[in-house]
Amino acid sequence: MKAETPPFDYGLLPPLARFRDIFDDALYAPVPDAWWIASSDVTMSTAAIEEGRYRAVNLAGAAAIASIRNALPGREVPFVFGGDGASVLIPPDARAMVEAALAATVTWAREELGLTLRAGLIPVAAVREAGLDLRVARYQASADIAYAMFTGGGLAWAEAAMKTGRFAVAPAAGGTRPDLTGLSCRFKPVGRRGDPILSLIVVPRDGADRAAVRAVLEGVIAAIDEGPDMGCPLPEGGPPMGAPWTGLRDEVHVAGPMRGAFAVRCAVAFARRCFSFAIFRFNLTVGRFSPKTYVRQLVANADFRKYDDGLRVTVACPLRTVDRIEAMLEAARSEGLVRYGLHRQEAAVVTCITPSPLRADHLHFVDGAGGGYARAAQNLKRAVG
Repeated sequence: MKAETPPFDYGLLPPLARFRDIFDDALYAPVPDAWWIASSDVTMSTAAIEEGRYRAVNLAGAAAIASIRNALPGREVPFVFGGDGASVLIPPDARAMVEAALAATVTWAREELGLTLRAGLIPVAAVREAGLDLRVARYQASADIAYAMFTGGGLAWAEAAMKTGRFAVAPAAGGTRPDLTGLSCRFKPVGRRGDPILSLIVVPRDGADRAAVRAVLEGVIAAIDEGPDMGCPLPEGGPPMGAPWTGLRDEVHVAGPMRGAFAVRCAVAFARRCFSFAIFRFNLTVGRFSPKTYVRQLVANADFRKYDDGLRVTVACPLRTVDRIEAMLEAARSEGLVRYGLHRQEAAVVTCITPSPLRADHLHFVDGAGGGYARAAQNLKRAVG
């Protein structure tokens, strides 16, 4: 009798300890056909960023991850944050709950942030019907957090299909709100010792030699790793806490229903932020919460480099290293190996998902404060050759 194939459990995949191991296709596991891809994207995100609304764009991008995780408490699901959107892999039994969470998030983004968030639920089986694959690995970013990495071309195909309107998730009824518990953005944009912050996307060209592409990507990572803290754009002491009034409106929008007029809700949120600001400003231990420990974990857990059908990083590098990476990639582009888009800026920004401040597994998505991944993606589209 043929042995039954054990059910796919992302949380049981052996984690990769070294980032360079993500380029080894043999270390990825196939995602079953019965699973789904929840994909989301802020339309006209570049225009919103040009209006100075990069914080709102990042919040909308991370909101899909927060709402899905909160809809599936206790379950570890693979996801990737893309700055102005996200992708999350969903087990088949969770489809209905996730669709409701996504629909509510679309409505929330429109009504609270004034942004149009597209969302879709794409069957993994459709990826393979299109002749592509979807495989996933777990990269152990710190002792407390592992982030998903993806290969096979399936995630990029699913995002493109979602943007055309296929597999669309319709908005929920007006006034519907997702559970965004833990989602916040209270820290200031931060630079790193005067180094430029580089947001970079590198994708293989169709038909390019995989070994040659891998050599290029490994060369980019090696150049970044030569710098301080392997390119982490956050200083050792973490980003400084923003003043209580900065970003207050966005936090009120994220907080969900609160009784009273908007002004009253702002007052309540402001009081909470003043309390948090004092704790971090004066390094006050409150019960079992230590701000020093939290900030140390924040830096260790930072999601500033990833692979999802292409290398995506937001890193701090000396100017000479940034120039060397760009020259390296331009040579690889001329050889028909890769396409790339990059954007230089002065600071990085962090969007956080902290289910509980007493747990060490809080998530911190790093993007460039000057448009980051969204601008790098725009430059990638403009690239010729």
